[in-house]
Amino acid sequence: MEFNAHKPIYLQICDQLYGQILSGELKADDRLLSVRELGIELGVNPNTIMRSYETMTAANIIYNKRGIGYFVSENAKNLVLNEMKNEFINAELPQVIKKMRLLEITPEEFLQYAKA
Repeated sequence: MEFNAHKPIYLQICDQLYGQILSGELKADDRLLSVRELGIELGVNPNTIMRSYETMTAANIIYNKRGIGYFVSENAKNLVLNEMKNEFINAELPQVIKKMRLLEITPEEFLQYAKA
């Protein structure tokens, strides 16, 4: 996995797992790789993986079965979808709108491109 220097690695790992949940690659009650396994796979410190898992646990996206591992929550897909929509609307969309105004792209033009 290539990491972006502008965003903490633990959040990028969360984003990767969120994408797998949204795509259906990870489903409710699927077991995630262990902290150590995912750390080795991604080439990052296990503490970074642990921070990702703790972040997702706090958001109820995954849960921990003590001694067994981490699992995808029943409502994970809806939670991730809502979180990512909010992030897009609050962080990315204002930048898109600003760029559209600078380039004089009308909402109608934008919709034409969005439908393509």
